[in-house]
Amino acid sequence: MNRIALYYAFTPLPDPEAIRLWQRALCEKLGLRGRILVSEDGINGTVGGELSAVKAYVKATREYPAFKKMDIKYSEGSAEDFPRLSVKVRPEIVSFGAPGELKVDENGVVGGGTHLRPEELHQLVEAKKAAGEDVVFFDGRNAFEAQIGKFKGAVVPDVSTTHDFIKELESGKYDDLKDKPVVTYCTGGVRCEVLSALMVNRGFQEVYQMKGGIVRYGETFGDKGLWEGSLYVFDKRMHMEFTDDAATIGECVRCHAPTSKFENCSNPSCRKLTLYCAECSSDPSTLRCPDGCEA
Repeated sequence: MNRIALYYAFTPLPDPEAIRLWQRALCEKLGLRGRILVSEDGINGTVGGELSAVKAYVKATREYPAFKKMDIKYSEGSAEDFPRLSVKVRPEIVSFGAPGELKVDENGVVGGGTHLRPEELHQLVEAKKAAGEDVVFFDGRNAFEAQIGKFKGAVVPDVSTTHDFIKELESGKYDDLKDKPVVTYCTGGVRCEVLSALMVNRGFQEVYQMKGGIVRYGETFGDKGLWEGSLYVFDKRMHMEFTDDAATIGECVRCHAPTSKFENCSNPSCRKLTLYCAECSSDPSTLRCPDGCEA
């Protein structure tokens, strides 16, 4: 049996390089692949391999006091879903381009949104609805990820990279949301830890974040809740579904057929990641962006 583990922890790390060396040696010993980022503010990782090796990795990592209570999310997959093992030190474990703005202590991010478990999210939605108010879902991922799955009615910011969020928040587009209850969400929760704090710092009054991200919500409610579609993941799987009842909300850019599969444009000078159906992706001539990449 094989598994992929997704995790993060915001906590002060006085020697990120020592953590990096330890994590690389541990993963190499256990035959794991994946991506791990370490900074002075914590750790963010996704690793895959044999189930026993992944469990041994989690146990050893949690023995470090700062990571003792780290939440681990598991999904189907293996080391083969990653091209290699990458363990790096970076200024941020999520690259918003604001390392000096984020404040972290032993309890996590300081001044971020209120954490909501999946059940608490539903309670909030019902309570606000009873009071005549709607909860706004705010997607904390890159815009293309929402093409195949999102919370129903969510606001999807026009961002191509995480670095774009600060400019987007300060553009004035979302000023009408500053007095409304806003729930941020992302894949596993790590991006929203930072995003919710950035939003609070910019005047958003009532900010919440999905504890454990979309992954934990999907584990709890599957496709019978407020989520619809597939979840984009950053490995060879490209996407995952919580149940067999998952809706396909993505559309092929050429023929508009339902699809959840991203492919690179066949034009060597483009290679843009775009949604294509199986038929359109089967031929290089139709695996080209409709706009700008025609032969």
